[in-house]
Amino acid sequence: MEITNEIVERHGLKLEEYKTIQKLLKRDPNLLELGIFSAMWNEHCSYKSSRIHLKKLPVQGKKVIQGPGENAGVIDIGDDDAIVFKIESHNHPSYIEPYQGAATGVGGILRDVFTMGARPIALLNSIHFGSTTHPKTKSLLNGVVSGIGGYGNCIGIPTVAGETKFNETYNENILVNAMAVGLAKKDKIFYSKAKGLNKAVVYVGSKTGRDGIHGASMASAEFDENSEEKKPTVQVGDPFTEKLLLEACLELMKDDSIIAIQDMGAAGLTSSSVEMASKGSLGIELELDRVPCREDNMSPYEMMLSESQERMLIILEDGKENHARKIFEKWDLDFVIIGKTNNSKNLTLKYNNKIEGEIPVEILATKAPVYDRKWVKKKVIQKKIDIKQLKKIKLEDALIKILSSPNHSNKSWITDQYDQMVMCDTIQKSGSDSAIIRIHNTNKAIAVTVDSSANYCKSFPLTGGKQVVCENWRNLISVGANPIAITNCLNFGNPENKEVMGEFAECIQGIKEACEFLNFPVVSGNVSFYNGTNRKNIFPTPVIGGVGLIPDISKTLNHCFKKENNNILLIGKTFGHIEQSCFLKENFSISEGLPPEINLNNEKNNGETVLQLIRKNLVLSVHDVSSGGLLISLSEMSIGSNLGAKIYKPKKLANKFEYFFGEDQGRYVLEVEKANLDKVIKMLNDNEIYYENIGKTQVKNFEIESEFNIDVNDLFKINNQWYNNY
Repeated sequence: MEITNEIVERHGLKLEEYKTIQKLLKRDPNLLELGIFSAMWNEHCSYKSSRIHLKKLPVQGKKVIQGPGENAGVIDIGDDDAIVFKIESHNHPSYIEPYQGAATGVGGILRDVFTMGARPIALLNSIHFGSTTHPKTKSLLNGVVSGIGGYGNCIGIPTVAGETKFNETYNENILVNAMAVGLAKKDKIFYSKAKGLNKAVVYVGSKTGRDGIHGASMASAEFDENSEEKKPTVQVGDPFTEKLLLEACLELMKDDSIIAIQDMGAAGLTSSSVEMASKGSLGIELELDRVPCREDNMSPYEMMLSESQERMLIILEDGKENHARKIFEKWDLDFVIIGKTNNSKNLTLKYNNKIEGEIPVEILATKAPVYDRKWVKKKVIQKKIDIKQLKKIKLEDALIKILSSPNHSNKSWITDQYDQMVMCDTIQKSGSDSAIIRIHNTNKAIAVTVDSSANYCKSFPLTGGKQVVCENWRNLISVGANPIAITNCLNFGNPENKEVMGEFAECIQGIKEACEFLNFPVVSGNVSFYNGTNRKNIFPTPVIGGVGLIPDISKTLNHCFKKENNNILLIGKTFGHIEQSCFLKENFSISEGLPPEINLNNEKNNGETVLQLIRKNLVLSVHDVSSGGLLISLSEMSIGSNLGAKIYKPKKLANKFEYFFGEDQGRYVLEVEKANLDKVIKMLNDNEIYYENIGKTQVKNFEIESEFNIDVNDLFKINNQWYNNY
C-alpha cells in the first residue's frame, strides 16, 4: 500500500515526523512499520512533549529502590519489604465506553504492579466528571464506578481510597485515573530489561483480538464531535483471566526462570517488545504467525497494534521453557514462544517465514521526537474578593450549601460498590484522610491517598502544583504515616497550545519545589495530554498518589472525634484566604482570584510536629484543613463520629466567613484530652508552631458560638442528601 499524507495523519503522525522516519530508515516504511511508529511515537508512549519538563522532578531518595522508567516505582519499607506502586490515566477510553474504559484502566495498572513481582494489595482512583446537570454525567458516573468496582471486586483486590469530583470543565472529557499498590520482597523485584542472546521470548495470558487497535494513538489526540466512533479502540477486560495471569506470574517468579517481563499495555506487543529490547540494547525477532489469536485472519498489523488485555511478554532463561509452560497451562493460559533475542538491535517481524517489517529498536525508542514546545507563564490576576459586597448569607446556610454540594457530599453511594475489605488487611478504608493497609502478618502498615486541585492549578499552576503535593503530604501525616514517595498522573489539555503547555511547565515546577523540600520524591507516573474536545481544554489536573509508612499499627489515627469534652486545637495560622474557595464557588458561583499561598517551611514543620504528637499518643484524632476550610473539616470530624463540637467565637479575624471558610494551607485540627494538653502545647511552642484552642467536643450538637447549633444527625442527613437524590 502506498503511504499517503492522509494515511500518515490518520496514524496520528505529523508530516514532519514522517519525513524524519524516512530519513532514519533511509527508505519508506510499509504500513506495518508505519503503524509501529505511530504506536511508539505518539504522545502517550513517547512523552515527546513532556519529557524535558519531567526530568526536573526529584526521583531519588533513601527509600527509593526504583524510580521512573520501569513499569512502576518501588520503595523500601524495611524488613526486606518493598512497596510497588503507580497511577495511570484511562481518560479517553472511559469517556467513549465508561464501563470497559474504567475496568481496563484498573486491569492495566494492576499488571504494571505485578509484572514487577509484587502482589497487589490496594487500588485507588481519582475520577472527575462534568457538571451534574450535564446530560451525559450520570451515565458516565454509573459506568465508570461500575467498571472500577467490577474489575477490582472480581480480581479480589480492595479498592480502598479515591476521590470523585465534578466540574463543567470535564463535560466532554472525563478523567479516570487508577492507582495500584503492591507488596514484594526487595530481592525479588523483576524488571523489563532484556539480557542475553537467543533467549526465548514468550507470549502468555489471553489471546489477541482486534480490540484496542490504535488505543494509544487515540489517547494522544483531542476529541471532536465524532468521538463516539472511536469505540473500537477501547479494550475489553476480563478480571477472571487477569487473576489467573497474576497467580501464574507470581508462581513463576518464585525461582530464577525470568530474565525480563513486560506488560502488554498501551501499544500492546509493539511497546512491550521494543521497550525490553531497547533497555537491553538487543534485538528481538518475532514470529507473528505463532501469536495466539481469538479472531480469524488477523494481520501482522493488527497483532502488533492490538491492545487486548491480560497479556504479558516474558524473556526466559535457557532450559526454563517447559517448567514455565507447565505453570501457565495449569492456570489455563496461553504460553507460546513467539521469538528470540539477538544482537541485531532490530525489531524483526516475520509472518509465514517472510520478513514483514524490520526497524532498528533505537529509532523507535530513543530517537522518538522530543519537543520543547513554546509556553507562556500564567498571568497573575490579583483580585481580592470583598465579602462585604456580596449578598448577605448566614454562616449556617453557607455550611449547609457546601456540605450538600456534589463535591462535598458523602460519597458512600460510590465507595459501597467497591470491596474495601477483601484480603482482610484493610485497617482504615475510604472516607478518612488516607486509607491504611496492614503489611500482612506484621505490625506495620502503609497509608495511601490520592489528591488533585484543578481550580488552584488553573488559577495559578505554580502554586497549584505545590498545593496538591502538600495536600497529599498532610493526608498521610494525619493518619500517622511518614510520607515516603509519590506517583503522579498529569492530566492536561493540548500541549500544542502554549497556554496549556505553560500550565504544565509551571505545575511541574511547583510539584518539583514541594517534593524537594518535603523529601517526597516522584517514583512513577503518567502524562495524559490532549484532554479536551473541539479545542476546549480541561483545567490542568495533576493527580498525586502518595504512600507513607506506619511502623506500628497501634499508632494510627482517623479524623473522627473520639469522646466529649476534649480540646480542639487548630494548628497553623489562619489568614482568611477566600479566593478560589468552595465557599465562593458553592454560595456565589465565583471562581476568581489566586489560590492560597504555600509556605513550605510551615508545611514541613507543622506536619513533622503533628506526626510526633501522633507517635507519642498525645492526640486522639487529626484532620487536615483543605477544601472548604476549617468549618468543613470540623463538620467532617463530627459527622464521622456522631459527636458534636462547640467552637468558640473567633477573636483573631474580623470576618467570620474568612475565618471559617478560608482555605489557608498547612493547617490541621487536633483533638486533645485535657490530661495531654500541656504536653501538646509545650511541643508546639518548642517547635515554634502557631496554634489556637478553638473549642471542645460535646455529645450531640455541632455549634458555633453565637452563630448556630445543629444536631449532628441533621448534619449527617445534610451531607448525604445530594447522592441520595441524584
